[in-house]
Amino acid sequence: MCASQSGMPEHHSSIKQRFPDIAGALDTLGTNVRSAGPLDAKSGQLVQLAAAASIRSEGATHSHARRALQEGATPEEIRHTIVLLTSTIGFPTVAAALSWVDDVLEGNVV
Repeated sequence: MCASQSGMPEHHSSIKQRFPDIAGALDTLGTNVRSAGPLDAKSGQLVQLAAAASIRSEGATHSHARRALQEGATPEEIRHTIVLLTSTIGFPTVAAALSWVDDVLEGNVV
């Protein structure tokens, strides 16, 4: 996955350029839902990481692992977030998600 100068995947940046009103609305929605409740930023990113892994979205898993790190999550917390899903989403999906978070933790994706 190639990254743009902003650090976002090129495809994501391209969508934002082609559909700026939609991108702006999504940014506003994200800001509003993050501030609507009691979870801190790190916990919120770990929840979103779990959701991304659950829907088998490699890109979103990369993104939320990166964001969780930025919010202070440790590699152990990130991996534990994924492992906790084993009985819910199954080991094969967890194994895939662990490989995706390892991509981020080992610096193999931007």
